[in-house]
Amino acid sequence: MINDLVIYTVNGPIGEITLNRPHKLNSMTADVIEALHIAMDKAEADDNVRVILLKGNGKSFCAGFDLGEMEEDPEKDVMGQMLKADFDIIMRFWNSPKPTISAVQGYALGGGFELAMACDVTIASDNAVFGEPEPKFGSGIVALLLPWLTGPKQTKEMLLFGNDRIAANRAVMMGLVNITVPADDLEKEAREMALRSAMLDTSAARMTKVAINKSYSQMGMEDALQQALDIDVEIETTETDESRAFKQILNTEGVKAAIAWREARFAAA
Repeated sequence: MINDLVIYTVNGPIGEITLNRPHKLNSMTADVIEALHIAMDKAEADDNVRVILLKGNGKSFCAGFDLGEMEEDPEKDVMGQMLKADFDIIMRFWNSPKPTISAVQGYALGGGFELAMACDVTIASDNAVFGEPEPKFGSGIVALLLPWLTGPKQTKEMLLFGNDRIAANRAVMMGLVNITVPADDLEKEAREMALRSAMLDTSAARMTKVAINKSYSQMGMEDALQQALDIDVEIETTETDESRAFKQILNTEGVKAAIAWREARFAAA
């Protein structure tokens, strides 16, 4: 146990990292991010750990970043630092020298969805739901991995047309998930997948992952993700009449009322 927010255990050749805020759907705070880095440090430094498995305790994998921790109207440089910290923990799983697996049940939304996508393999229970609800809040995407893993039509449907509840079986068809399994079998199947990776030659697996990731680098992935992060900072720090009205309702009446206000404006169109 790193702290009460993230649990790290070693199960044979598997380093298991478990998000442990089930009462908050494992939403991430600065403390959670710090604990995830510590867990990754431990897993990557341990020669006996050959593969890393990321899980969430409770009914859901991760509902994203905790909006309750967001400062109200932060300065642009402060917002940039916050979003960079969010981006870095997501991409750590993509860039880890060891194979990474995410085991997803329930909701994987926003930053939680991006965490799952950043892992090399994603196994989902048949009740899992994926999405990026940030545009509903007037926010941008921290790690815009989506167009690199699925097509532009599917990406735009999710981000520009509000389809932020993608069922597990469709996520497989979109290339966002490798396989789905019954909820009761999720951890068992994830560990079996991890063990198959652990049986490979460690050096060969590590260098093959580098080769795969370099293929994306050659296509410009890092530059594109950085540009998207810069745009996210602009989105978060640009105020409009619409964003001011939304934030006022959000702060006084809550999330549901703010979303209802946004949707009601064009409900009869």
